[in-house]
Amino acid sequence: MTRVAKRIRLTAVIPAAILVPGLAVTACSASAAHARQPAATPATHAVSAQPVTPSPAVRTTPRPAASTAEPMAAAGALGAYQARESQVVFAEPAHTGATGEFLGQRTLVTDIWYPAARRSAGSPAARGPFPLLMFAPGFLQCGSTYADLLRAWAGAGYVVAAVNFPRTSCQDGAAAYEPDLVNQPQDVSYALTRVLAMSARPHTVLSGMIDRQEIGGAGQSDGGDTVAALAANMCCADHRLKAVAVLSGAEWPPMPGSYFTHGAPPMLFVQGSADTINPPWTSVQLYTADRDEPRYYLDLFGATHMEPYSGTNPVERLVARVTVDFFDRYVLGQAGATARMAREVTRSGAASLASGDEPAP
Repeated sequence: MTRVAKRIRLTAVIPAAILVPGLAVTACSASAAHARQPAATPATHAVSAQPVTPSPAVRTTPRPAASTAEPMAAAGALGAYQARESQVVFAEPAHTGATGEFLGQRTLVTDIWYPAARRSAGSPAARGPFPLLMFAPGFLQCGSTYADLLRAWAGAGYVVAAVNFPRTSCQDGAAAYEPDLVNQPQDVSYALTRVLAMSARPHTVLSGMIDRQEIGGAGQSDGGDTVAALAANMCCADHRLKAVAVLSGAEWPPMPGSYFTHGAPPMLFVQGSADTINPPWTSVQLYTADRDEPRYYLDLFGATHMEPYSGTNPVERLVARVTVDFFDRYVLGQAGATARMAREVTRSGAASLASGDEPAP
């Protein structure tokens, strides 16, 4: 079932690990249909605006000792850090899914971006702990689809972990099975636990990098549906998430449990006004149902479904700045970040921001 078909049905229903050899990181599209091909080792490479090139394997490049690293600087400034990318694979054990279905072992290929060094010349390796953002890609997408946005978050001082789902990723092609979305919140929670374990162990790419008390979540399209359930649905709430950004997402009707009945963390709903795949009413529905302030609705004038989150363009850069401000405020507790959010939106002239008792457009 395609995303468009899902949205047609949705309108009718709702009126209003271990480290193992990784996979090569490639940009994905909805037409990707090739099978997963394992690489010899997990790739770790410098991330920049230019194409990336592999560097030595994760196993052979332990993080520098603390004595050679600089003290951690405050996260939150876009471009403050150079970012690096790695990929790990987690084997999620067999378990019972959210709807009671028995699920066999699930393979979670997880793309990770992390701060590597300050931008200034000659800076030593960055040292954590840093805040963590878990990211859920959309249907038939992978973390690499959103590389520019996720790299921007890492450049602002966040570790970012994007979970490529086992039945709906860019690698699945015609075999993709969108109803598996009901199991994706558990995938994210499991990957979160494993990423935290990597930070707690020596000699991993994330050793000592993550602050366990500073965790947020984000997702786009079906990934937005996934993190909306993690934040606000009784079936799958993960209270480790201090704030969640839903990027063109919705309530997923087959998801068991009810939304916004147990208290939700601060949430930001981002929506393009010209999105025909995830129509604006679906994000408005989430924003309206969320009575647990703080809540925000970012309306992107004339933006389509993927434009605000993929590639570098003015609207994607605006989303990068506003989401960093949001996480700075509600993951890191930076009081001034709320005002920065409003200033970024006003200066852009390309969006509006509603919050609190203000209605969505």
